[in-house]
This record gives sequence, structure tokens and C-alpha cells, in this order.
Amino acid sequence: MSQHQTGHEHAEGHGSLKSYVLGFIFSIVLTIIPLVIVMNGLLNKTQTVITIMIMAILQLIVQLFFFMHIREGEKPRWNVMTLIVGIIIVFTVVAGSIWIMSFNSTVQ
Repeated sequence: MSQHQTGHEHAEGHGSLKSYVLGFIFSIVLTIIPLVIVMNGLLNKTQTVITIMIMAILQLIVQLFFFMHIREGEKPRWNVMTLIVGIIIVFTVVAGSIWIMSFNSTVQ
């Protein structure tokens, strides 16, 4: 008799309830920290922007590992390598755009 696989049998690659709750709590905390800093004016402008950027990067990492399961699956190494290539492409586009815009402002 042939074995039929349904969508429920592939659930072992997904996170547990504990993992999702932990990720959710981390996400809430990483959202509240910059909110409190901005709403209360606790830091100067530069420190506030740096704090928001750091919290955004940490939020990205939490989302990737707890909700998108970047290191789980049949070939997790390919997922991570694809993510790294995507980040390199985005960084190149953003850095190149900033470079072009700053050069354009010096020419005019």
C-alpha cells in the first residue's frame, strides 16, 4: 500500500508553541524599547536613530529564526546562503544609491 503524505505530517520542521511565544515576546520587547525611547525623549537624535536601527536588526533576526525557521528544513544551509546573497544585493543597491546621490549633490 502506498503511503500518502498530508500537510500535517510535515509539521515536525516547524517551531513549537514555546518557540512561537518566545519569539512573540522578543518581538514585543524589541518594539517597545524604541517606542519608549522616542516617546520620552530619553536619548539625543543620533543615539535614538542608532538604537532604532539596532532594534530593527534584532527584530529581523528574531523574525527569521523564530517565525520563518531560516535554519530549519531539508537544506538550511541553502536558506542561509540565499539570505546572505540577498543582504549583499540590498546593501550594494542602498550603498550605491547613497554614493550616487552624495556625488550628485557635490556636482551641482
